[in-house]
Amino acid sequence: MSKTTDTSAPTPSVDTTVAPLIARAILRDIRHTPQKARRVVNLIRGVRADEALSILKFAPQAAGSDIYTLLNSAVANAKAKNPAIRDASELWVVEALVDEGRTMKRFRPRAQGRGFRILKRSSHICVVVSDVKTISKSVKAKKSHGKGASNSWVKK
Repeated sequence: MSKTTDTSAPTPSVDTTVAPLIARAILRDIRHTPQKARRVVNLIRGVRADEALSILKFAPQAAGSDIYTLLNSAVANAKAKNPAIRDASELWVVEALVDEGRTMKRFRPRAQGRGFRILKRSSHICVVVSDVKTISKSVKAKKSHGKGASNSWVKK
């Protein structure tokens, strides 16, 4: 009877995949209606960040200038996280969301003593940039929406 022994040492499993860089910027309670802000945000979703900046710079909509500043902030956040990133051409706009913010209710006087309600809407805008074009859902679930957010929609 001969014994065979395994003399090879177990190889440690090293994760060679590098997690993608994800940087966000959020603008809250901006005085643009969500419907009008979504028109602008839909132009830049899925586009390279430098192209998105040029689109926003010349967008005729009023929300374009605020979203331009927000995207610049997201690019700056990405540069702060990873100093190897030189400019916006290395980043992609992977997520751009517009949510409804506070609604201010005002009244306008009308005929015969009536009051007409005016709703002044605002929005919350979130822009996420990354160094890869698409991000898997598992990475999004780990990095999504910061402190205290419940991710009940994510399957675990």
